[in-house]
Amino acid sequence: MITIDFGQRGTRTLTECIYGSVKQQILGGSLRSNEKLPSKRALALHLGVSVLTVQNAYQQLIDEGLLYSIEKKGFFVSDIVRHLNSGTPSPAQFSSRPAAADRGGSPPFFADFTSNAVSPEKFPFSLWSRTMRQVLNANDERLLLRTDIRGSRELRRAICRHLREFRNMDVSEEQVIVGAGTESLYSMLVQFLGRDKVLAVENPGYHKAGEIFRLNGSTCIPVRIDSRGISVEELEQSGASIVHVSPSHHFPTGITMDFRRRLALLEWASGAPGRYIIEDDYDSEFRFAGKPLPTLQSIDREGHVMYINTFSKTLSPSFRISYMVLPAALAGAFSGKLGFYSCPVSSFEQFTLARFIDDGNYERHINKMKNFYRSLRNNLITAFCNSRLSECGTIHEENAGLHFLLTVKKGYDARELRRLWRAAGINIQLLSDFYYGGRDAEGEDSFVVNYSGIKRDAVGQIVRRMSSVLCP
Repeated sequence: MITIDFGQRGTRTLTECIYGSVKQQILGGSLRSNEKLPSKRALALHLGVSVLTVQNAYQQLIDEGLLYSIEKKGFFVSDIVRHLNSGTPSPAQFSSRPAAADRGGSPPFFADFTSNAVSPEKFPFSLWSRTMRQVLNANDERLLLRTDIRGSRELRRAICRHLREFRNMDVSEEQVIVGAGTESLYSMLVQFLGRDKVLAVENPGYHKAGEIFRLNGSTCIPVRIDSRGISVEELEQSGASIVHVSPSHHFPTGITMDFRRRLALLEWASGAPGRYIIEDDYDSEFRFAGKPLPTLQSIDREGHVMYINTFSKTLSPSFRISYMVLPAALAGAFSGKLGFYSCPVSSFEQFTLARFIDDGNYERHINKMKNFYRSLRNNLITAFCNSRLSECGTIHEENAGLHFLLTVKKGYDARELRRLWRAAGINIQLLSDFYYGGRDAEGEDSFVVNYSGIKRDAVGQIVRRMSSVLCP
């Protein structure tokens, strides 16, 4: 029987309290797919509330696609969990904390600022499940057919429309390649471009791209960045023919590559045959101040930019669909060389996502997520500024993306602070952790605060824990 402590409900109504508790148990996995719930009357009697109160809570859960009812049999947890486990996100995969102890056997963290998780309650379960049913009900035999290396035409068309409307990119569906996460796209690029190529990566930066190239036999060289982006002078000296950059919002520093540096980078690409830029636009949707910045691809006139983005940050990390836009001159050669592969994303997922985009649901979801994260960021920064943390550190690069930097003042040992924060249940990384070759003095005093996976109602407790350690 479901038990709820109404003494902790605060200003919520009884219906809201029941709804929230049951939803949390479904998302957390304690209530499993197709498990039968108590009847309205039985639960009302158990909780000491009216049958109407329980009925309203159940109806809200049904509307969101988390419950379903069978006449004369009762209420059950929706089997959307089972469907989504085939590769699209399941509720249990949305948790902002690990499901089990970490490698050292310690308990999960109260707050994990290293996680790229998204808030589980913000995934549009109801809309997504409705779209899935619409795709299945269409009885389209193409769901059972193999799709080539590029992915389904429907999804590639939807991506092109999305890029045209939101990133001012005029590309054709022939240029778009759908992949099961950016990792699979990087691996395909190595095979397409050749393992003899030298790849330059931003230092500090996102290590996974360089590691994938290295494990596939390519040479990877780190190149310093400054306040304007990657150093083109050092890039020229590196001997690299390919460079991986995130110009719209660099990870982890949060800086934005200015327009002059972008032009200089494009000029570098034009300086010798076979040079290409891999543009990672991973969280460009979450810019909170000013207009969205143009992509390198949109100002590239000579076909040197390979654009990559993912649905992981806007939907869920477990949503393994990413895409790449190749220069038009390379699209045919890519299909010719790697066309024997099948697209690693199932046709059903591709058709569902295409319809989700075409119906305008994806745009509305992004707008909701942008507002949610803006509010979460504001709450977190306000809590920082109103606590003793403000006496000991400052916040930088908070106007875009889902992370910012917290720099502590002289007199504080950042590595010791990290140890103490971890002991207090706060997991966080130093900026120096993202430099190639180990420690770097430039990042020893700054923390990377990735806030996408924390819960808004936990912000106060998070800051109190951090304050008690940092400024006793």
